[in-house]
Amino acid sequence: MTKKRLLDCCASDVVNMDRETLLYAIRASEGRVLVSETIAITQPLLNNVSNAELAASQGADILLINMFDLESPEIKGLPADIAPQHILQALQKLTGRIIGVNLEAVDSEFASSHDDIWKMKPGRMATAENARKLIEMGAKILVLTGNPNNGVSNRALGLAINDIRQTVGDHAVVITGKMHGAGVVRESGAAIISEEDVAWFASQGADVVLIPAPGTVPGMSQEKVTSLIACAHAHGALAMTTIGTSQEGADVSTVRQIALMSKMAGADLHHIGDTGYMGIALPENIMAYSIAIRGVRHTYTRMARSINR
Repeated sequence: MTKKRLLDCCASDVVNMDRETLLYAIRASEGRVLVSETIAITQPLLNNVSNAELAASQGADILLINMFDLESPEIKGLPADIAPQHILQALQKLTGRIIGVNLEAVDSEFASSHDDIWKMKPGRMATAENARKLIEMGAKILVLTGNPNNGVSNRALGLAINDIRQTVGDHAVVITGKMHGAGVVRESGAAIISEEDVAWFASQGADVVLIPAPGTVPGMSQEKVTSLIACAHAHGALAMTTIGTSQEGADVSTVRQIALMSKMAGADLHHIGDTGYMGIALPENIMAYSIAIRGVRHTYTRMARSINR
């Protein structure tokens, strides 16, 4: 297919987009790609419309699904008659967007047992087999990261990249990193990721390194994030800044500030998290973030472009 900026891609472009074309489309968009994360298993904000569809309506280019369990595939709010193995393909068809899914790399040294919503399940583990299944189901992006308290370490993430890259080859874009401590206190705050981690992730096969956005994790200043992104670029990887600290539920002015700091730091992709209330960022913050990094023209174009194009 013809290579285009993701900004200019419509639903028919997305269907057949492979890893190389997607990475080109992101690079060519020059820091104007918005990733919105939503939770698969929570009650949707609009009851009978999935949170992912709502995020798409507010200008998101890429829909990232969290808490998607391959042993019991479900995205609440989608039509009930969709077969489990076709859920991700159906979401892509309904939204015309690139679909990504989170996988978690739990470190046995830090694994914890808890009973809250984030409780770890085998169908969400960052294994080569789970990665293969997700690609067969329609995922074009795999994000190796961690939910709260599950014990996900940078070491475990790095090892998982290698296994998954060898299995999926060029069939998916692999993004790696932590948005918060994920249950490993010594890898939280300013110590959440180092330049050594960034370089290692890239050498293991990560296409994109995930870095907390400035102002979201203690110690992650604009200057620090800038240096981490520069390191990712120097090692041939792209960088995605993330809001994984519930600030997706902050006021619009805070979200705009994070967006601009992330862009000044050099982000290739901008991620906004899944827990404004629970399950999705505040919809107005998704649109505000989009407008901050690319203005109303590209935001309204993404919102208005028919999925039948």
